[in-house]
Amino acid sequence: MIGKREPRRSDIVKAPTEIVPAEIKADTKDLITAFGQACSYKLFSHKSYIVAPKNSSPDDISKLDALCLIFGIGLVLFDNRNVNEPQFEIRARPLKHEPDMFFVNKYMKLIEKELFG
Repeated sequence: MIGKREPRRSDIVKAPTEIVPAEIKADTKDLITAFGQACSYKLFSHKSYIVAPKNSSPDDISKLDALCLIFGIGLVLFDNRNVNEPQFEIRARPLKHEPDMFFVNKYMKLIEKELFG
């Protein structure tokens, strides 16, 4: 999932547009692979998140938590068994950085209509 944050027309001081993707896992498999995917998103985004089920193994959550803090990736846990009340919990906030603009333009061109339309 990819989102963008941009200023409102009414803002006096306009913040720059930010690209923020999330690697969302609905099940408890391949969470470390999800971390690798979230790392690769940093090429074209200002912040990156992993969203994983709370019922993942404590060992996997512990590894993800440590890796996310080291690499500046956000970690959000949720209850994947309760679609109506997923109870999102932010475990680690992402660090903002400047992406490589070549990759920003390359990948945003692929989804331009959906994201900026």
